Amino acid sequence: MAQDRSVLLSRRNALLMGGAALCAPSLARAATQDTPMAQQPAIVGAATRHNISAFREVHWKDHFDRLDRVTLIADTRSKALHYWAVDGADYRLYPTSVPMTDDLTKRGYTEIVRKKVGPDWTPTKSMLERDPSLHYMPPGPDNPLGTHAMYLGWPAYIIHGTHDTRKIGRKSSSGCIGLFNEQIQELYGLCPVGTQVKIL
Repeated sequence: MAQDRSVLLSRRNALLMGGAALCAPSLARAATQDTPMAQQPAIVGAATRHNISAFREVHWKDHFDRLDRVTLIADTRSKALHYWAVDGADYRLYPTSVPMTDDLTKRGYTEIVRKKVGPDWTPTKSMLERDPSLHYMPPGPDNPLGTHAMYLGWPAYIIHGTHDTRKIGRKSSSGCIGLFNEQIQELYGLCPVGTQVKIL
């Protein structure tokens, strides 16, 4: 009888403790209800390890036989552009915008065939089909190519800047690879005509 009673008390204590544990978050919230949100303690989740940039690791050796000229690999999946100087003396990584859909994405090998500071922009036929309101834009703050453009061997495909910084890190282009204006300016100075390029 005494044993049955202690088992009953143990069960009752376990239920009471479980109920209290379930109510604890509500009680904690109630205790801070009158405290402004900015002054309340942060709720911190468990630490997890991730690649700090969330970009995929890409290496030129997986795509090119030699690094005898400047090399760019634009990874449309992780929205990043990888740069290597000749012989690997310098490596840089830039966040980019990428094409909105797969059918706008051109993948494969090409190269930079010309460069322009202060590019103008003319919408392509397919862009006009999607949006007839588009029109020619001279160089300037409204130009979708930003401050610098590097034209690829494929017609109408460009690595360029953008004045709209919200596009970087998103599927937001009509086929081009976009960078922050400050970063395309840097990259422009590093990449001569003839730079080998691969779009993944």
